[in-house]
Amino acid sequence: MHKLKVAVIGVGHLGKEHARVFAELPGVELVAVVDVLNKQAEKIARSYDTQWYVNYKDVIDKVSAVSIAVPTKSHYAIAKDFLTHGVHVLVEKPMTGTVSEAKELISLSKKKGLVLQAGYIERFNPVIVAIKKLSFNPRFIECHRLSPFTFRSADIGVVLDLMIHDIDIILNMTGSKVKKIDAVGVNVIADKEDIANARIQFQNGCVANITASRVSIQPMRKVRLFSEDSYISIDYQKKEGLIYKKSPKLTLSALNISEMDVSTIADLKSYVFGDLLKVEHIKMDDYEPLKKELESFVTCVLENKEPEVSGEEGLKAIEVANDILQEIERNLAHSHAKCMED
Repeated sequence: MHKLKVAVIGVGHLGKEHARVFAELPGVELVAVVDVLNKQAEKIARSYDTQWYVNYKDVIDKVSAVSIAVPTKSHYAIAKDFLTHGVHVLVEKPMTGTVSEAKELISLSKKKGLVLQAGYIERFNPVIVAIKKLSFNPRFIECHRLSPFTFRSADIGVVLDLMIHDIDIILNMTGSKVKKIDAVGVNVIADKEDIANARIQFQNGCVANITASRVSIQPMRKVRLFSEDSYISIDYQKKEGLIYKKSPKLTLSALNISEMDVSTIADLKSYVFGDLLKVEHIKMDDYEPLKKELESFVTCVLENKEPEVSGEEGLKAIEVANDILQEIERNLAHSHAKCMED
């Protein structure tokens, strides 16, 4: 059977995991890994019995597909080169640093008939996949994505580094256009925002509140989603999801709170989270999200399918992230102006 020849461009913290997964996938041949740091490239290549290079252009004519996991500032140029030469591309988030660059890559991939997939690993998280099957209609979404400062992705701020994961998930879940954005952010260590909060209002009435930080002591990746009759709590790190559903008893006609004597209820917590609210663990499959993401990419290349996270969806996330960054800049400028007045 003919194997799909692939290479990984950039084998640092994330790219080395791409190399590991590709080396394990049936029907795939990891032809090479590329990294500007020769020792790192050699180390990863020897681990998976493949070739290594320091210049990505050396593998363009050797592969049919690539995974790009280099700093964001290089995404566009490298992806463009591979697409131009007829190579399918998966590029890690954010797909590009600017909206115009993303649009150009999409146009090029369409012209060439190639797969362009944006690397949003949370789309393949078992809990997100399970929730999508529930046909949940959120009215309010709250996201917290916090991590210590890693000194990686220093070329971008926390919005494009971390928050963009949640932006993509929210856009996918709401299926609605953005109506209004309010955002604030501050620099702490880097010369770009390290902490940011955005409140996004959608045309369908849903509201999302997103907080991202890369200067936190403890990591956290949690999401809460509220609908009219249920509430979902997600912990990405634990791959865990809980759904709280309203009992038929929980109606104004069936439950008169003003006349209740809570002293007669032996266990108030059990009453609330048993009789009134039903709490269930969301059933999900157990697998590695990155493996599922790369399997999906390979399948799309081999079967000429539209990727789960298309270039267009990668663009939408970048557009919203860009609007958030502009709002942060506007608020900072306003704040500085006020300080000058005082």
